[in-house]
Amino acid sequence: QVQMVESGGGLVQAGDSLKLTCAASGSTFSRYAMGWFRQAPGTEREFVAGISWGNGMRRNYHDSVKGRFTISRDNVNNTVTLQMNNLKPEDTAVYYCAAARIQFGLGFARDFGSWGQGTQVIVSS
Repeated sequence: QVQMVESGGGLVQAGDSLKLTCAASGSTFSRYAMGWFRQAPGTEREFVAGISWGNGMRRNYHDSVKGRFTISRDNVNNTVTLQMNNLKPEDTAVYYCAAARIQFGLGFARDFGSWGQGTQVIVSS
């Protein structure tokens, strides 16, 4: 099993950028598909972005973040990052890093068995 710790959240203005980092422990990090999810108050947790295991050739994004967010992974340092550009107030949420022992997640939270504690992102208008 892999454990994750997220960092990089904060309070920004609309149009700003943030980079979230998820640091994972465990020697088999490359064997996990990774994902970012988010949850705003009173809403369900929703998929944001995912990346396949290994070299991360496959990536997928929620339609609302396509063209603005980029997910990447570094298997040497056991990290996965989410670069968020042109942030909008509706991006405000707690962002969670998640790991799945599969090749590539299709955005379903049930596929991800390990979760971080989350990092808060607040985007003011």
